[in-house]
Amino acid sequence: MSQFIKLYNENPNPKQIVKVVDVLKKGGLIIYPTDTVYGLGCDITNNAALEKVARYKGIKLNKANFSFICFDLSNLSDYVKQIDTPTYKILKRALPGPFTFILKGNNNLPKAFKKKRTVGIRIPDNNIVREIVRQLGNPIVSTSIYDEDDIVEYTTDPELIYEKWKDKVDLVIDGGYGGNQASTIVDLTSDEIEIIREGKGSVDDL
Repeated sequence: MSQFIKLYNENPNPKQIVKVVDVLKKGGLIIYPTDTVYGLGCDITNNAALEKVARYKGIKLNKANFSFICFDLSNLSDYVKQIDTPTYKILKRALPGPFTFILKGNNNLPKAFKKKRTVGIRIPDNNIVREIVRQLGNPIVSTSIYDEDDIVEYTTDPELIYEKWKDKVDLVIDGGYGGNQASTIVDLTSDEIEIIREGKGSVDDL
């Protein structure tokens, strides 16, 4: 049975954050709030946990397009090839915010992602998940949790999420009601900005 803890975006309780980080370091899976929909994630460096997330999504890990949740732009150089000034300006303007940016990956990508040429980077405007990442010391891998309902794409109530996922994950964070619109995905790997999916992030902000 997984843990269910309440955290507040304005001021996440440091003791509870330590608890979440401990779960991640032990290879646990967590469900957490972002500035868009609730996400399912694990420590990016833990292969067994990554395999588990992929299995829940019904895909092979080497085919998975998970995004990396970073604390801020200073993490980027760990996983992303050097980016030019115009690209950096776009990132700086839009983040933290409801965007996923696809960038060219470098040779330092964790083992599970070594064959990938690109990586999706996410810095949500949410203090809970950013504080978790900051204390963990590296990104967490992230994927949205979908609802099986044909009409409702994403579950927004953390208690309902807990009911559904308590036997599959190690910890669910109640950070209040989530959104039901995913992030806007933007490909910045070429000279032209390409919008892959329009979501909550306004394209005008780019």
